[in-house]
Amino acid sequence: MTEVADYYLDITKEICPLTFVRTKLLIERLRPGQTAEIRLKGSEPLENVPRSIEEMGHAVLAIEPEADGPGPDKVYRLRLRKNPPR
Repeated sequence: MTEVADYYLDITKEICPLTFVRTKLLIERLRPGQTAEIRLKGSEPLENVPRSIEEMGHAVLAIEPEADGPGPDKVYRLRLRKNPPR
């Protein structure tokens, strides 16, 4: 990810449902059009957080691993953009 995000959040030490609660609180602070980069770890947040972001009407711009290689505790960076209310 080469673009600089407006906000950053690290939820690698959190477990569900706190992973999305912290993400939701961050989204509420964003203005429409602003972006955030979120570090997350594990299969459950990797599946649930992006889905919930999209269900809220916001855009998931990218999801990329921080490092190569497999593993259940692999860390990913998710970039999102807050969309205006529908």
